[in-house]
Amino acid sequence: MSLEVFMSEACPHSFDDQLLSGHLDHELTQAEEQQVRIHLEDCETCRALFGQLEQMRKASMSTPFATPDDEQWSEKPRTPSSRFFRGTGWILLLAWFIVSLGIAGWTFATEPGHPLIKLLVVSGLAGVGLLFVSVLLDRLRSAKTDRYRRVQK
Repeated sequence: MSLEVFMSEACPHSFDDQLLSGHLDHELTQAEEQQVRIHLEDCETCRALFGQLEQMRKASMSTPFATPDDEQWSEKPRTPSSRFFRGTGWILLLAWFIVSLGIAGWTFATEPGHPLIKLLVVSGLAGVGLLFVSVLLDRLRSAKTDRYRRVQK
């Protein structure tokens, strides 16, 4: 978003208004900082814009935000019954998946079919499985050194 929205009139010197924002955030090089300071001494329009930007920044930095209660942050089930039902649901879903996969695998292996199709299906599933295992191993390795793992909020 351009800073020209906040300006009632354009800078007569066609100064890059993005430098004002960079100056406010202390993100400019030393040469750019000096260029902005010199320009602000000479240009009333940009000085007024810079004042507006400073006021908006101070207002946004000093605005208090309500922090939710600790109970609202956690996504864990709160009651023993909800923990039980969630755990039971995951176990049943996993059991259903394993049984369904076993039945499908047995049917696929014992039914007559074209060997090329079987090879394509098995190699595709093996590729997906290997990718999943590699991502899982990377996640487990990085979890050991993750410095944010204990952060709650």
